Amino acid sequence: MTVIDRSVIGTKTEVLEFEVEKGAIRAFATALGAKNQLFHDEAYAKEQGYKSIIAPPTFPATFRLPKPGINVELARTLHGEQEFIYERPIVAGDVLRCHAELVDIYEREGSKGTMTFFVVETRGEDQDTNLVYTAKTTIIYR
Repeated sequence: MTVIDRSVIGTKTEVLEFEVEKGAIRAFATALGAKNQLFHDEAYAKEQGYKSIIAPPTFPATFRLPKPGINVELARTLHGEQEFIYERPIVAGDVLRCHAELVDIYEREGSKGTMTFFVVETRGEDQDTNLVYTAKTTIIYR
């Protein structure tokens, strides 16, 4: 059974705002076991030229956006791959405007049958509309 409907490629979510808080950054870094002082110590981060602590590289995974154009049984999905590309670090106090877009769908044969791959690109901009990060996520439907 195939679930490919290529007409949904290009589907986007509405823009959602996320305020990046120091406590959320510290909690995320602690959960990761990330001890870099840039993630925990505001005075140190300021000494390094940042306006506050910065977020670990995978922090945007905490932003919950709907998956555009993907209407499949969640129990049959896997997180396949994720990539983050930064224009600048995310800093406590940022308010990021984010949206996700379904940019590709393709199929591959696996040992247990056909798998469908959905590629979602998320973009986060600051309040001045400057791009801060882009994330690409691959979701596998089996």
